[in-house]
Amino acid sequence: MGFELWRHKTRAWLFHFVGQDDRAFAEYATAFQLAPTASAACHLGFIACTKNRFAEGATWFAKASALDPTNADTLFNLGFAHEQGGQAADSIAPFAAAVKLNPALDRAWYGLAMANARLGKHAEAASALEETVRLQPMHGEAWYHLGMACHLCDQLDRLKEVIVRLRGFEPKRANQLIKDCARPEVAHLHTELPF
Repeated sequence: MGFELWRHKTRAWLFHFVGQDDRAFAEYATAFQLAPTASAACHLGFIACTKNRFAEGATWFAKASALDPTNADTLFNLGFAHEQGGQAADSIAPFAAAVKLNPALDRAWYGLAMANARLGKHAEAASALEETVRLQPMHGEAWYHLGMACHLCDQLDRLKEVIVRLRGFEPKRANQLIKDCARPEVAHLHTELPF
């Protein structure tokens, strides 16, 4: 069985390497049947997600997570598959588990924030976005969404701070935030750009 498993894993890797994802998927599936591993399940989840089969991808990432429950990246991938598949509520637990295992995993904080925002939980989104921008201080999109969350939570002082910070490195995005908030209290922070 060792050689058979090795053969399917090697063929899967080669097919994936040359862009034949359907054939790679079939080989990884056979390898998983021979010896269920988190690695094979992750490969299957990744291929399914690249084909926009997010529910199937989530199923594979859930299997991978069950086989290796301490892998924060796998939990992030599970949350991502749920979120991309339109299941924001289902993505929150994996994202939260990922940041609990690895608090420095900025993309999991961002995923957690966006899932909460989609569910209208703007205070929770703002909290996760605060961690995202702490870890990635030049993440303009995260700053923008933090500003929107502050706006929706009526945190005017923090909204102003976010706009000023964002103006420092992405003035166009800061101007868009001001426009999208449509609050007269922040209109004076608009930056005139030469282009």
